[in-house]
Amino acid sequence: MKLANKSIVVTGASAGMGKSIVELFVNEGANVVAVARRAERLAALQESLKDAPGKLVVFTGDVSKKEDNEAMIDLAVSEFGKLDVLVNNAGVMDDMAAMADVTDEKYDYVMDINVYGPLCSMRKACQVFLAQGNGGSIVTVSSVGSMHQAAGAVYCASKAAVNAYSRHVAFTYMKEGIRSNIIAPGGIATEIASSMGMPNMDGFARVKPVQALAPAPGQPSDIANAALFLASDDSAYISGAILPVDGGWTAF
Repeated sequence: MKLANKSIVVTGASAGMGKSIVELFVNEGANVVAVARRAERLAALQESLKDAPGKLVVFTGDVSKKEDNEAMIDLAVSEFGKLDVLVNNAGVMDDMAAMADVTDEKYDYVMDINVYGPLCSMRKACQVFLAQGNGGSIVTVSSVGSMHQAAGAVYCASKAAVNAYSRHVAFTYMKEGIRSNIIAPGGIATEIASSMGMPNMDGFARVKPVQALAPAPGQPSDIANAALFLASDDSAYISGAILPVDGGWTAF
């Protein structure tokens, strides 16, 4: 098992990519704190993995809140005695709006979850890693939207921002053995698009040429497999990387 006895926090864990990551990690022997806002889904996930090799603890929280980000990592340390890996997976879409139609309300909503949340969790994780003195690993699920105009202005900006400080962590803490890598999914069959609501039709029309070049959607398991590689010792000499998992979408 690639993650035996590793202590890991995974956000956005109740559905889609996060759920798939938790399932794979626990079956690879990891002890996981699964974080999401929907308590009933976390309870169902915990029940489904009760006989898995690793242990699953659930934490109902909102990653846009500093106190929840810190509490979930404190929980991993108190339950498992340490923190080895943080997986920042929680995220939301914007409404596809181009710059002229961006609202302050949508900006605040997306940036709080996609940018401020990972900043808080990374900060806390780095503090723990430094105190432990034996390194650690951060895996952040970003998007091809950080490189392609595949969504609205705010979403693309949020993912570019999280890429920047993920790579900042990789550079500034390389001597301490703290690795930080990024997964950039393309179109993955999850609930995130359906949860977006009614898109801004002008913005959607403007990115349709990029959307039209997208391959068939990938599966949450494709992201989970990439996360397993980056969380495990198989990638021990990889840090600061952006790994596209997009079926070739960003190759053009």
